[in-house]
Amino acid sequence: MVGVNGSIVNVALPQMRGSLGASVEEVTWVPTGFILSSVIVMPIVAMLSSRFGRKRYLLFSSLLFTTSSLLCGMAWSLESLIFFRILQGLGGGPLMPLAQAILRETFPPEEQARAMGIYGFGVILGPAFAPTIGGWITDNYSWHGVFYVIVPVGIANILLVTRFIHDPPYLVREKGKIDFLGLFFLFSGLGALQIMLQRGQQKDWFASSFIVYLAVVAAVGLALFIRRELTTEKPAVNLRILKDLNFLTGTLLVGMLGIAFMGGLFILPMLLQQLLRYPAFHSGLAVLPRSLAMALAMAASGRLYNRFGPRILIGTGLILVSVSFFQFSRLSLNVGFRDIVAVQFLQGIGFGTIFVSLSTAALSTIDRPMMTAATGLYNVIQQVAGSFGIALTATLLSWGQTRNRSLLIEHLHVFGETTAETLRTLTAYFFSRGLDPGAAEKTALRVLDGIVGRQAAMIAYNTIHFLLGALFLSAVVLVFFIQDKRIAGFKKKG
Repeated sequence: MVGVNGSIVNVALPQMRGSLGASVEEVTWVPTGFILSSVIVMPIVAMLSSRFGRKRYLLFSSLLFTTSSLLCGMAWSLESLIFFRILQGLGGGPLMPLAQAILRETFPPEEQARAMGIYGFGVILGPAFAPTIGGWITDNYSWHGVFYVIVPVGIANILLVTRFIHDPPYLVREKGKIDFLGLFFLFSGLGALQIMLQRGQQKDWFASSFIVYLAVVAAVGLALFIRRELTTEKPAVNLRILKDLNFLTGTLLVGMLGIAFMGGLFILPMLLQQLLRYPAFHSGLAVLPRSLAMALAMAASGRLYNRFGPRILIGTGLILVSVSFFQFSRLSLNVGFRDIVAVQFLQGIGFGTIFVSLSTAALSTIDRPMMTAATGLYNVIQQVAGSFGIALTATLLSWGQTRNRSLLIEHLHVFGETTAETLRTLTAYFFSRGLDPGAAEKTALRVLDGIVGRQAAMIAYNTIHFLLGALFLSAVVLVFFIQDKRIAGFKKKG
């Protein structure tokens, strides 16, 4: 439900902009508001669960998410829509960490990987089909429908939680003093960081005083937050669980995974549609195999985890993803549709293998009473890393296109044999199409300029894919720090 919501809304943004009379910059606050509020609430899921009861908090979050989805569909202005999206993020942010914690605590050790595989199957298929569903709803009805479609699922979720979810006996309810100072540092630091990552590219990063201010607030806020949580007796967010080597390694890996996964997912549609001139439908078809491969790999990894262990599966997945990114770094403007699909499928298998094995291994050494805190921290690191990945790839793409264009132009001059021959051929072609000699020459120069621009962009995309591949290859080193707790878990059960 949460995965569908993130992808389905983005498809309707152009229609929202026209319907609500918003600028491009203003309408981007619709997804930004949701992401910002969901990221802020994730780290304190454990605190709120222990204070109000996990089932009660899960029900409240589901109800808030569903109700705010309905209100988003009924929004009458951009301001009301952004406000309801913030409420939706406050309700949706806790759902995935709570779901993971419940699954981890419910199933015995030998079944946890399979449970996480089935869980991941839904998490991946939701965003995979959401753009298609959202596009159809938007084209045939209106953007309001992309929010209404979530409501029936939300109602079913509330009924199922009421019937089947129960708080475990070891989940102690605490009603002591709340660490308000720690929460203030968390909200200010994490909020400023998330806004900076979301808006940095539009504001030209540190050329903007607004971004510089956000960077200072984020750095100071998060530094004070970490210091506060490590020194206070009852922290709002228990950072001490990072002392667990398995969990620390897992969060580092999921951070790197989030950067590359979201960064690659961000630039691929632009590569296909803007550079390779794919229609939107064919662009969607080219991306779909990765999601389907991920879903299949997740289901298979749940079964293979107990046989091969986390190191082999995570290491294999990292290598497969690295190879796929390196293959993407060798693309040309003449690449075929089948080549794109084949590499996407390989990448999907790698990502799917990593996701299940990594989440299972990272949480395998966490005590059950600390599971909710661990899943909240695990998810927020993945989310923030994903935002960083999008911001990083967008900046590298813009910078790379400008730099590559300048380098290519240095090798072009009218007295060069290849350049002169190309201009003569193009000028003759446009002259034969009815243009006068002067207009034909100017048109030929514009076409040559477009060729240079497309080649510069292609080199920039290839460079980013190479860097992402190198990031995954370097992450293989961290695999050796992961502890295999399968045998210990099975003995404990026996």
